[in-house]
Amino acid sequence: MVFEKIAEMLAEKLECEASTIKMETKFDELGIDSLDVMELLMNVEEEFGTEVELGEGKVESVGDLVKTIESKM
Repeated sequence: MVFEKIAEMLAEKLECEASTIKMETKFDELGIDSLDVMELLMNVEEEFGTEVELGEGKVESVGDLVKTIESKM
């Protein structure tokens, strides 16, 4: 559920198909910058009611973000 929602959010932002986004997809591969990632994190925090810290490269891929959120739920 978490992955699907994040993929949907990214697909909407990037105007692409959610099916093209995989767990191993890195944010820089998607062509989004750090501002876009911050916006995504704010939306994710609101959606899932959890806080995600960006630091020391913890969240570099979609899978990293999914694991971080699931560990806080």
